[in-house]
Amino acid sequence: QVQVVESGGGLVQPGGSLRLSCAASGFSLDRYAIGWSRQAPGKEREGVSCISSSEGSTYYADSVKGRFTISRDNAKNTVTVYLQMNSLKPEDTAVYYCAIATYTSWCSGIYDYWGQGTEVTVSS
Repeated sequence: QVQVVESGGGLVQPGGSLRLSCAASGFSLDRYAIGWSRQAPGKEREGVSCISSSEGSTYYADSVKGRFTISRDNAKNTVTVYLQMNSLKPEDTAVYYCAIATYTSWCSGIYDYWGQGTEVTVSS
């Protein structure tokens, strides 16, 4: 049974920072790619960032490059993935979801296990 739990969301002023955490537990999750997506009100869900398992290769959407950093701490049955978000903008306001692709170690943009999401609001 794979479980994915996000935390760290909240209200922050423009220009501020937040760090989101994703705690994923289950079988051998250290072998799989894990990513963050977000869904803003009235918009479709979009991929934000992803980190592979093997070489730690990372992917970022153009809208967050240079501002967000993804990292992971691997253990055999528990993996924690962080999304450090700096220089936040009002357009970063969204519900952020963590997800795992349990069929590949590489970032493909397609995930099969999702968390419930954590809300981020960037507003003055």
